Amino acid sequence: MRIAPMDLNWLLLERAESPAHVACLAECTPPVGAAATFVADLVARWRSQATFAKPFDRRPRLFPVPVWEVMRDDQIDLDYHFRHSALPAPGGERELGILVSRLHSHPLNRRRPLWELHIIEGLGDGRFALYLKVHHSLMDGVAGIRMIGRALSSDPHERDRPPIWALGASVGRAIDGAPVAETTPSSEAGSARRVTALTRLLSAPARSVHGLRQAAEGGRGLVQISATQVVHAVRPQDRDVAVPFVAPMSPLNGCIQGPRRFATQHYSLQRVKSLSKDAGVTINDVLLGVCSGALRRYLTGIGELPRRSLTATLPVSVRLEADESGGNAITFIHARLATDVEQPAERLDRIAASTRHAKSVLGRLPRSAMNAYTMMLMAPYMTQLAMGLGGRTVPMHNIVVSNVPGPRNARYIDGAIVDQLYPLSVLFNGQALNVTVISYAGTLCIGFTGCRDSLPSMQRIAVFAGDALSELEEALCP
Repeated sequence: MRIAPMDLNWLLLERAESPAHVACLAECTPPVGAAATFVADLVARWRSQATFAKPFDRRPRLFPVPVWEVMRDDQIDLDYHFRHSALPAPGGERELGILVSRLHSHPLNRRRPLWELHIIEGLGDGRFALYLKVHHSLMDGVAGIRMIGRALSSDPHERDRPPIWALGASVGRAIDGAPVAETTPSSEAGSARRVTALTRLLSAPARSVHGLRQAAEGGRGLVQISATQVVHAVRPQDRDVAVPFVAPMSPLNGCIQGPRRFATQHYSLQRVKSLSKDAGVTINDVLLGVCSGALRRYLTGIGELPRRSLTATLPVSVRLEADESGGNAITFIHARLATDVEQPAERLDRIAASTRHAKSVLGRLPRSAMNAYTMMLMAPYMTQLAMGLGGRTVPMHNIVVSNVPGPRNARYIDGAIVDQLYPLSVLFNGQALNVTVISYAGTLCIGFTGCRDSLPSMQRIAVFAGDALSELEEALCP
């Protein structure tokens, strides 16, 4: 199976200092009355299931043609991919953060399928955590969270659910990893293929006309957006508009090293929703306001706040609701974070105006042109990274802020409730911090992934985020 161009980018741009994997940290509480061996029993059960479903059964082969190589079950070392760890006593959030930061610093082994799952016990009161790391070439955030949502149970009484790597593995695979023969008789399969071919042949003219119309509309939309980007790039004084490569230099945008730091925050979704309603803005705008306030305070504290506003790249999913495939289906918009504005309420207004403008520009583009637009938008950035100029020239943006929808209701693992789902993301030269949010069961779980060497005491940004949310509430709801 060929590797799609968007997915291939993540493999080509990966460096030792920029591992291109994403991850999710799930903190869990065992069911009431669970045995002291609950985690050990879960590990033993999962280790007994050494069958592997897509994408946990494939590794990349880039030459002569980039393809995904599907491995047999007996070629995959489960003990390598699935690991059991324990925190030093007394385990807590600090010890968990240190371990997860270290795990997230190391790249995945390309000679093996590109994933790892760590089960970590010792959090106190029998609590444990799961850290799942998957290469970004296999899936984007939305695809990853949807897969995790399917792998976890919505029923607290369900037991014996297969682990995430084995979910659906029996389809099309034998126990020993050899392919399973098609169950459809060959004559029926041949008839089905002939009907499909005839249908496609008869509909070819209509599809050609439709394709030409879509291409024309997409081309027109791309020209309009390109013209808009150029105009605003040469007229940066417009405070509501953000375009690529007009971001100010800051400590967020130098060259990075491999070690990572990870910090978390979580807020009630209802709390943020109420604030967004009072302010007349979106939930995403409030989250950007929280990030803006936290970054403004952090950079002011180290004497590095730029006079011009920081800008953010915001990934936007273009994946259909029913799409359960992997790979990457995203595009991007840009917004100003108004870090040059002192008052929290005014700062939020400026952010909302910037995101409204960005969405209106993207909204003029037909869906058929989204891939072309995304490649056009990212080409200069990818070239910058490939040439080793990231962190040495004007950055495309100061930070990436992403919001990924997760399960609306609580999820369970053999009766253990998943308390929080925290995302971890990828960094590149020129981008030392990523902020990603997962909405899960009425909670907004925020993961701050940063370069340990570029951002001293990075965990303060997470603390300042909580202060920024309180400041917004005080300013808007006195």
